Amino acid sequence: MPQNLIVGLMSGTSTDGVDAVLARFDDSGRPAIVDSISLPMPQALREEFLALNSPGADELARAALAANELARLYARATLEILERTNVAAGQVRAIGAHGQTVRHDPAAGYTIQLNTPALLAELTGIPVIADFRSRDVAAGGQGAPLVPAFHHAVFACGHPRAVLNLGGIANVTLLEPGNDIRGFDTGPANVLLDMWIQSSTGQPYDDAGNWAATGRCDARLLDHLLDSEPWFRLAPPKSTGRDLFNWSWLSGRLNTFYNQASRLRDNDVQATLQRLTARSIARAVMEHAPGIKEVLVCGGGALNTGLLNDLRHELKLPVSPTSEHGVPAQLVEALAFAWLAWMHEEGLPACLPAVTGARAATIAGCRYPGGVRPRTGSDPLI
Repeated sequence: MPQNLIVGLMSGTSTDGVDAVLARFDDSGRPAIVDSISLPMPQALREEFLALNSPGADELARAALAANELARLYARATLEILERTNVAAGQVRAIGAHGQTVRHDPAAGYTIQLNTPALLAELTGIPVIADFRSRDVAAGGQGAPLVPAFHHAVFACGHPRAVLNLGGIANVTLLEPGNDIRGFDTGPANVLLDMWIQSSTGQPYDDAGNWAATGRCDARLLDHLLDSEPWFRLAPPKSTGRDLFNWSWLSGRLNTFYNQASRLRDNDVQATLQRLTARSIARAVMEHAPGIKEVLVCGGGALNTGLLNDLRHELKLPVSPTSEHGVPAQLVEALAFAWLAWMHEEGLPACLPAVTGARAATIAGCRYPGGVRPRTGSDPLI
């Protein structure tokens, strides 16, 4: 019989890999991580996902093939973690699989996370909960961020605190005792930093912010980046993604800036982009929750010590990774999707109108029944 074991799978806007957790839920719905695994995103698949962020030829077929490939990677991660923990597929209640966001335009009524949940269910033999965002969008919401209710369940305490996820895009959850849970995207986290270092040095990311540390933040460029983008001034609820903060956005603003100012060193641009992430977050927190006493950080950006120092400088608050509060920083989102799957199975709403702007709270996700039999990690279909 299935136990209260759920697998959570996440591949974020940084497109660097898949994080998987096996979580056990108690009767109150509080999760505990049994085991976890991270698999790198194959380079060809990563490049395809990034290409699908923008219009191109033969998009429908390319998207379908990429979704199938991701489902196989999800299946591999799931089966490996079950083998490591000696857990049979029949003991797992469900898989919560986010998919890969390639387009996000809730104002136009859609958000697209590539995934093939039916294939994942067939390959693992486990029911899959997926397509977590579209019902909220259908109800007039942003479909993002999805995790504030989870952040409240795991990190709420007796004083006001914020939980900040630093993936490709930054989103913040404001946990204030006595107030509604609130959350929204604040702008770029790692997305511009990764783009710039890849373009300048060929490195996939700025390890610990070491390259940014060799440069200096340029105040004029920072002001230009903030002042030239109306999205930063929008009031919540709001969300964003690579549809806005992409190479075209960055290169266009740099070109405009260089029409009025001397060219900067590449590492100075990196330092400025790092401060852009920190300042846009700090402005959002201070404007919408000035009583916040501390900030907990998760996601890949939690490993960037330079960015954390910039956040401390801008926020003037204690900033610490969620690893110091019981959940490894890089596993928070994967655990969140296990929790969202648990909420779906229990018939409980997890998308909150105060966060997304939807007309009503909704149950997140769609359910795909498990396959006839689980595959093995050596199956050629995987």
